[in-house]
Amino acid sequence: MLNNPAARKVVSGAIEPPARLLLRMGVSPDAVTVVGTLGAVATALICLPQGWFIPAVVIMLVLSLSDLLDGTMARMAGTSGPWGNFLDATLDRIADGAIFGGLAIYGAFQDQPWLTAGAVFALVVGQVTSYAKARAEAVGATANVGIAERAERLIVVGLAALLAGFGVPYVLAGALWLLGVLGLITVLQRIVVVRRQLKTTAGPAPDA
Repeated sequence: MLNNPAARKVVSGAIEPPARLLLRMGVSPDAVTVVGTLGAVATALICLPQGWFIPAVVIMLVLSLSDLLDGTMARMAGTSGPWGNFLDATLDRIADGAIFGGLAIYGAFQDQPWLTAGAVFALVVGQVTSYAKARAEAVGATANVGIAERAERLIVVGLAALLAGFGVPYVLAGALWLLGVLGLITVLQRIVVVRRQLKTTAGPAPDA
C-alpha cells in the first residue's frame, strides 16, 4: 500500500529489525503475507459490518505494514521474485473484497441501499482495474496509469470510514460512489493506453 519510494525508504528503517528477527525465527515472507491478509479479512468482516470503523481503520493501518515487512524479508533472504509478487497481488484482491464486502454488509444491516450499492460498485470497478493491468501485461503492454489505483482507493475508503466512525453523515456512501466513478475512469484510461501501445507495436496488415 505504500507505493511511494520515499515513504518506503523512511519506513524501511523501522521495518528491518523485525524483519531480521522473523527470519532468524524461521518465519518465511510468504507466511507474513498470508497472516497479514487473514488479519485484514477478519478485521473487515468482523468490524465493518458492525460499524466499528475506528478500530477497523487502526488495525488495517497496522496490518498494511506487512506489505513492507514481507518484501523486506524476501530481499534480506534473497528470495525476491515473481512468486512473491504474484502471491501478494492475489491476496490483495481477497483483502479488497473483504473490505468492500464488509461495507456492503454494513449498508444492508443499516438499511442504507445507496451505501451497499456504492460498496459493490467500488468493489467491482476496483477488481476490473487490477484485472486490466494484469491482462495488459499478459499481452505485452503496460497499464500503470489511472487516478484511482489500489493505494488511493484504500486511503480514501479508510479516511471516509474514520470520519463515519466519528459520526460524520453520508461521507462513507459518498466516498464509495466517488471511488466507483474514479475507478471507472481509471479502467477507461488503461484501455486507451493499452490500445495505443498495441496499435503502435502491431505490424502492417498483410497483403491480400
